[in-house]
Amino acid sequence: MNFRQYLRDNRTTVTIVLLAIAAPASWMLRSWVVGAPEVNDFVGPPISDYLLYDSKVWSYDVDGLLSFTMTAPRMDRRAGDESLYINTPVFDITSKKPGVPDWHGNAPFGWVNKSGTLMRLDGSVYMHRPAYPLGPMATLCTSNVTGWPKENRIETADPATMTQGATVMNGVGMRASLNDNHLELLNDVHGVLYSSQNNATAKPVDCRTVAAATGAGQAG
Repeated sequence: MNFRQYLRDNRTTVTIVLLAIAAPASWMLRSWVVGAPEVNDFVGPPISDYLLYDSKVWSYDVDGLLSFTMTAPRMDRRAGDESLYINTPVFDITSKKPGVPDWHGNAPFGWVNKSGTLMRLDGSVYMHRPAYPLGPMATLCTSNVTGWPKENRIETADPATMTQGATVMNGVGMRASLNDNHLELLNDVHGVLYSSQNNATAKPVDCRTVAAATGAGQAG
């Protein structure tokens, strides 16, 4: 039996063998020409251990005194690092000086680590402190704030507008120690300063109004 006769008599078997050889050969050729496929390192969103609705958290300093409270319609406690992801947080930063009011504020999103020593306020952040006998109302408008609740410190690299009474200050970058009501603008600082006498009688300025007016002027 010659080779041609063998192929005719065993065409089905021969076809199967050829296909079995051709399939991996074509895959190897394609891999050599195209290269290895890209690695997909997407692992999906963090998984929540549980959700809290209409909840409130408290943070205390090293002396056991209340330093920070936060309420929100929803908080997600994430598996792994046990941090909290917070929707539309409303927060209070407790004053450490007798007679000085607490700071109040809000933001679109927040994050607090497991131990409560570090927080982020993402998006537009608004804070205000009511007037009291020794000082007029103070406000702060900025965004993307990092804070240390147990130390009552906050900072941001974003533009910030600070007001106290009718005095308005603008700058880029801000850090503040709220224990002693010290707020500092870091770069490109400008604004309008009033004397203490004018400050006592002038109508307080809300930094949200200032920011809105500035935005409208730039748009026009």
